[in-house]
Amino acid sequence: MTLNCNGQLIDLNTPKIMGILNLTPDSFYDGGKYIDVENALRKTEEMLLDGAAFIDIGAFSSKPGAEEISEEEESRRLFPVLEKLVGEFPHALFSIDTCRSQIADESLKIGACMINDISGGKFDSKLMEVVGKHSAPYVLMHMKGSPKNMQDNPKYDDIIQEMLYYFSEKVQEAYGHGINDIIIDPGFGFGKNIDHNYELLKNLELFHALRLPLLVGISRKSMIYKKLNIKPQQALNGTSVLHSVALLKGAQILRVHDVKEAKECVDLLETLH
Repeated sequence: MTLNCNGQLIDLNTPKIMGILNLTPDSFYDGGKYIDVENALRKTEEMLLDGAAFIDIGAFSSKPGAEEISEEEESRRLFPVLEKLVGEFPHALFSIDTCRSQIADESLKIGACMINDISGGKFDSKLMEVVGKHSAPYVLMHMKGSPKNMQDNPKYDDIIQEMLYYFSEKVQEAYGHGINDIIIDPGFGFGKNIDHNYELLKNLELFHALRLPLLVGISRKSMIYKKLNIKPQQALNGTSVLHSVALLKGAQILRVHDVKEAKECVDLLETLH
């Protein structure tokens, strides 16, 4: 499998790491650390040196219970940093974590190469159209509800069956808007309780029936730290364990806070294979 990112063909036969750069004051793990340009530059350089193939930039928090921010506020947080990053790291591949078509359009014009949409086009009907216009890869995630209410007692009759049906419909919608490169993200922690998350991880290989690259985002999430009765800051070891499980089940992209440790998981498992 390959992705066309601004003319670069990215081979996913070896799993890739997507480093997280949060430009938010309230993200669950590292909120507030990288909201100024200098810290964002330093963190990006560190992640690229540690082996990140992609840098995923988010300017609004999607943690459970998060309040929505205005498009103006998202723009204010994102664009000055993105412009500086593209200038400093012209060959880096930047993904933008947004649900808004105008944010996506401007970001792709500035030099980002990918859009990561937690809503699957649900929050902005024009988003897929914009991504298709730019011929950019699109991360299509599953979520029930919105970040504000998604963890209010989520229920499924059969979580795997429901999600496969959701993705089959959404993939066709994305193709209809001219999107050629689609990445599937099951959305761990988005409208799913801890049992749902582990059921999802246990059956992760079933999503290969969609014949699309699979992205897994479980880094330091509550399915780890609540299960172990620890804090997110103590959840690196648990994260590495579950990253290894995801890779063994065929994940092609890991979206992570800790690039070096995730890359070690990839390298060791590739050696084993």
